[in-house]
Amino acid sequence: MAVGSDKSGGNTQATNVAPLGHNEPPYRRMYNKAVSDALAAVRSEGRYRVFADIKRNLGDFPNARYFKDGETHDITVWCSNDYLSMGQHAVVVEAMHKAIDDVGAGSGGTRNISGTTHYHVELERELADLHQKEAALLFTSGFISNDATLSTLAKILPGCVMISDEMNHASMIDGIRRGGGPKRIFRHNDMDELEGILASVPLETPKIIAFESVYSMDGDFAPIAKICDLAEKYNALTYMDEVHGVGLYGPNGGGVGERDKVMDRVDIIEGTLAKAFGVMGGYIAATSELIDVVRSYASGFIFTTSLSPVLVAGILASVRHLKSSSRERDALHERADALKAALTKADLPVMPSPSHIVPILVGDPVLCKQVTDKLLDEFGIYVQPINYPTVPKGTERLRLTPGPFHSDEKIAELVSALETIWIDLKLRRAA
Repeated sequence: MAVGSDKSGGNTQATNVAPLGHNEPPYRRMYNKAVSDALAAVRSEGRYRVFADIKRNLGDFPNARYFKDGETHDITVWCSNDYLSMGQHAVVVEAMHKAIDDVGAGSGGTRNISGTTHYHVELERELADLHQKEAALLFTSGFISNDATLSTLAKILPGCVMISDEMNHASMIDGIRRGGGPKRIFRHNDMDELEGILASVPLETPKIIAFESVYSMDGDFAPIAKICDLAEKYNALTYMDEVHGVGLYGPNGGGVGERDKVMDRVDIIEGTLAKAFGVMGGYIAATSELIDVVRSYASGFIFTTSLSPVLVAGILASVRHLKSSSRERDALHERADALKAALTKADLPVMPSPSHIVPILVGDPVLCKQVTDKLLDEFGIYVQPINYPTVPKGTERLRLTPGPFHSDEKIAELVSALETIWIDLKLRRAA
């Protein structure tokens, strides 16, 4: 398959932006120059992002169609966060069809103004039960749930010190920053440094330890029990992002916290509905009173239209299914192990990862983009390059996300393509 690429090494992407400098008022030139300079900087660093125009094939994922220059090409997707393909599952699709026939498309407003449907109420109860908490609260995305909750807690707890793992997601960083209070950052998963920070803060000062259960770019786990031990010792609340764990770990899909039997010790659990559950949205689960205060104060919750009941119906079906079925997550972990073994056997630089996430180190943004362009253009394999600021400079990588339906044949095709590209581009083998 020859799809082609532009001279910058990325897929061409049409724009409607007129050339600068013609028939524009003089006062606009400084603004346009600033925009042009910012884009030029991103391009020069090799991290300009191009979106692949695709359609997934219902019932046949990870196969999809790629649209390029008026032509359609069959591809295999290796970078989807729909880890279990629940976005294609029959129970989810059927539930969404039934909902749209029952209530139509949109929710009709914010949660406070006609946007709380019975679907929303049922899903919040289901999520609270999943994490064995008193209550849960839905948001339009995982990003918003982190940003809104952390910024709100920082404001309602006077002088609260936010203590954040250095590898936390941008949504957590933004939420802590927007809270405007004091913050401390500890080295990734470094319990000694975390304890040192906690010990330096007066015991009576409010403090929240914010961390993730699974870190999405390296695929490593947090030592949740040890963090909870320190939180209890130093009078801190714990806030755990289970975005890449919920649905994928634990006997009922409650996440890494459920797997490690520490879910009850974590004060606030945040999750997404767009990854393992395959649809869209985010949530938090905690005590009824804490949920109520976020509901009452978080502008990111109060002033936005609620999720479509059609989406919520699909999520509800997905959550209920994964609570009772381990088949999908068992298949995911088996496929991840098979992929890691095949890549290791081929002497490709697989980064150590105990989870379902499979990163391959490239270490250069331009080369990383060249690898993914070649995969798509020459082999019909779609992997998105992961560059700065998502990961630190010098650690640019491919992030592979195998799913239950990535067959042995597809794994062999991917590994063969990577071997060819590694030789062509003379890339280093050692991770």
